[in-house]
Amino acid sequence: MATLLAGVAIATLDSAIANLALPTIANEFSASAAATVWVVNVFQLGAALCLLPAAALGEIRGLKLIYGIGLVSFGVASLGCAMSDSLPMLIFFRLLQGGTGALMAAISPAIARRILPPEKLGSGLALIALSVALSAAAGPSIAAAILSVARWPWLFLVNVPICVAAGFAFFPNAPRSEPQPRRFDLGGALLSALALGLIVAGVDTLGLHPREAAAAIAGGVLALALLVVHQSRQEAPLVPLDLMRIPLFALSIVTSVCSYAAQILAYVSLPFLFQTVEHRSPVETGLLVTPWPLLVVVAAPIAGRLTARHSPALLGSLGLAVLAIGLALLAIMPPLPSALDVSWRMALCGIGFGFFQTPNNTILMTAGPLRRSGAAGGMLALARTFGWCLGSALVAVVFAVVQDGATIVCLKIACGFAMFGALAGVWRFRARPARAGG
Repeated sequence: MATLLAGVAIATLDSAIANLALPTIANEFSASAAATVWVVNVFQLGAALCLLPAAALGEIRGLKLIYGIGLVSFGVASLGCAMSDSLPMLIFFRLLQGGTGALMAAISPAIARRILPPEKLGSGLALIALSVALSAAAGPSIAAAILSVARWPWLFLVNVPICVAAGFAFFPNAPRSEPQPRRFDLGGALLSALALGLIVAGVDTLGLHPREAAAAIAGGVLALALLVVHQSRQEAPLVPLDLMRIPLFALSIVTSVCSYAAQILAYVSLPFLFQTVEHRSPVETGLLVTPWPLLVVVAAPIAGRLTARHSPALLGSLGLAVLAIGLALLAIMPPLPSALDVSWRMALCGIGFGFFQTPNNTILMTAGPLRRSGAAGGMLALARTFGWCLGSALVAVVFAVVQDGATIVCLKIACGFAMFGALAGVWRFRARPARAGG
């Protein structure tokens, strides 16, 4: 379990840790800001391209093998990033980092389901959720600490000893899962890579090149439609249509997308309100945002323990309802609110998100049969990625269209997503999980 958490932590951390170093990297390589920003964007692109193929390969070749390849390859990619002597070389290894990190993100929940007894699964998934939340929240602070004493390559070098130590612990101890030999859906993999790649690339460039970004997103949606048609004709589809036919699983995917879209809408837009409108410092802004991830850390383990005794669907719906209330209260804050006014609202959002995330992840990982755990883990990671992309795209659109009060509009949209997710979660009480055997 420790090696799973280490892998998820470094993969999540590296999705945001390079942001602070972009000006330094641009200066060192004499590159433009527009070109250098792909050091960040290409990481998410690599993750999006590999999530579904990683989940399928985990079932076909074995969970332990694919996770282990991801762990080792991530260390190699990190070393490549640190040794890069040109921007194209750095971008290539960042793409590799994102793809290999996706192997760990997609497979780790499935391994957790296999190594933990049923009564401990909620707590185990809560630890994974905590690892994601803490890494995402701590990324800028860790980057600032490293850059204060070392050059930017050390942002990536620190991963190497972690990968080595985790590898020595993982390979002798992780249980071997039985492979499920079947043909790998290469056509589905290419279509999914095209669809998700175009959508993520479009979202990342929406604020800079609206027309090109809109064309990329439209192409991605078209490729996504072709993927669904293609998958419906396959005996062993890459997209787990069998799981999506389970109402409990499908509804939990919808609620997961809604929650992550709401989260990123708030995370991205609020710093503009605090710094641009209220003229707070970056340090103060960071402190004001901290109660959200901090309360996720507190709420998620509690929710994990409660999941073993109470309905996960009920806990998840209540959590999203609390998140919606917190976002609504942020949207109606008085002008120039005090730090206390902001902090307790952010804390309420964190409690709601923490109480939603763990029960919902438990439902996703147990709604289908055990042999489909790899596919379920891939869809869990894909829902998170898609929710973040959707929320980011909406922030870019709102800030391009709304002149005054863009952050408030974003918070209202985020509240709407959370409310819709809570209502969708209520429908799960009518659904029943699939049999866990097989």
